[in-house]
Amino acid sequence: MPQPDRAARLTAALDRDGATCIWCGRALGGLVPASTEHVVPRVKGGPSWAENEVAACRRCNAARGHVAPVEWLEECRRRGWSPDEPRLERTLTGLAAAIAERGGQRRARPYLDAQLRRLNRRAPRAAGA
Repeated sequence: MPQPDRAARLTAALDRDGATCIWCGRALGGLVPASTEHVVPRVKGGPSWAENEVAACRRCNAARGHVAPVEWLEECRRRGWSPDEPRLERTLTGLAAAIAERGGQRRARPYLDAQLRRLNRRAPRAAGA
């Protein structure tokens, strides 16, 4: 089944997650344009599937580059922003389920597994902080 185009995937991400940037929490639209953010970067084997894409502001998308999602989440917190960790976890978990169902994505699997482990290790520290 063919994937929708990039604009349709961005609209779907906004409808699914709300019109806020996953990394800084700013409302998207108007002066803060939305962009499609690959949670698992394409250079790490991340697919252009709806399960791997969220909405982010262009500033955050450009600043992140190819930084790992959990590392960038921590950097956003250091900068005093309000990243959406539950959305990140849902996206990573949903992508893992989609890959298990569809197969393929050989390069993305170990990267994705490592990010999920790292995110889960953070949970006790975040709760105790």
